[in-house]
Amino acid sequence: MPKSTEITIPVPNGPDGAGMPATLVRPDSPMGAGIVLVQEIFGRTAYMRKRAMDLAENGYTVVLPQVYWRIGIDDIPEDSPDALMVAVGHSQAVDWDQAVADIRTATTWLRADPESEHAVALVGFCFGGGLAYAALQGVRGPEHADALVSYYGSALPDLVDGPTVHAASLHHFGDADAFIPREAIDHIREVVEADGAEFHLWDDANHAFDNPTPELGLHDPRASREAWEVTLDWLAEHHPA
Repeated sequence: MPKSTEITIPVPNGPDGAGMPATLVRPDSPMGAGIVLVQEIFGRTAYMRKRAMDLAENGYTVVLPQVYWRIGIDDIPEDSPDALMVAVGHSQAVDWDQAVADIRTATTWLRADPESEHAVALVGFCFGGGLAYAALQGVRGPEHADALVSYYGSALPDLVDGPTVHAASLHHFGDADAFIPREAIDHIREVVEADGAEFHLWDDANHAFDNPTPELGLHDPRASREAWEVTLDWLAEHHPA
């Protein structure tokens, strides 16, 4: 059983010298590669923590940063009234550039971990899928992750025409996404495939189709299951544990 612990990652400009809270999940027998798991819009929810455990069960050392830490928020209960509206408000209150810097800091920290063997990938969902993509743009050195898996990255329509991502990448979208227009998804696909990415468009799947929260009404069990199988196979090839 993977072991989960709460840690603090030092940051160069934390408020009052504070560091960034994060969850570190180590597999039973660490085999090398690390993953920074970048939260969806609702924060470090039970769903995100479950995905961290899932990755650790496949041999990865996983860090799940608290992206909303600078505004004093950890997670928004997804089954609460107006959860999406509250989460959108918090995501808009975050300093985007600072959040990008924080993900790069987490990448650097995990790369230095003796059990990660200096190999780190980013796996992000929704808000985190876009944030992970942005963290790879225009950066080199230890801050630059070696691979990317992005699930329906909500910021990608505003990002893909910027600096190229120089890393192996995998993208998942649903073809019934109610939040990202189909023409925007098609453009994302065109750009990332031209850069060598693998892209999957899941039939009849909505935005956040991997999120199992019934109250959100977005979960697609088939797309979730098959996309996760694709993700694990892709990671095994491009970022083996």
